Amino acid sequence: MSGGVTLAQIRSMDTVSVDATARTRFQMVLMAIFGGSALLLAAVGVYGVMAYTVRQRTHEIGVRLASDADPRVVRHMVIRQSLGVTLPGVVLGIAAAFGLARVLDGLLFGVTVHDPLVFVGVPLFLTAVTIVAVVRPSQIASHIDPAVALRRS
Repeated sequence: MSGGVTLAQIRSMDTVSVDATARTRFQMVLMAIFGGSALLLAAVGVYGVMAYTVRQRTHEIGVRLASDADPRVVRHMVIRQSLGVTLPGVVLGIAAAFGLARVLDGLLFGVTVHDPLVFVGVPLFLTAVTIVAVVRPSQIASHIDPAVALRRS
């Protein structure tokens, strides 16, 4: 009689590796979906608030235009002031993300905790959303007849 051992489950190393990391990969896909959803909600929120804020300033823009202000200068002022509100929020968000990144360290798979794409791409994206949200309503408001803008209030 031979002292051999029976092998019940023969699998390749690739299969063992895939099985061992399946749960972690699923969690990462779920986190990516939630992160993407959060980014989309943040973009919609920033767009809505900034566009609403500029539309609320139609009366002020009308007064400035009635005072013979250059529409281009008024547009640039509105954009500059809107970015003055957005950029501190972006800076605080990056600081908070750096601080909280260590909490996610054990859950990350295939990326680093301080992934440059995330820490550069997301703030740039949200800043671009702010600019888009402000430019169009400020263009509309700067082309409105000052008398109409003053009567609306």
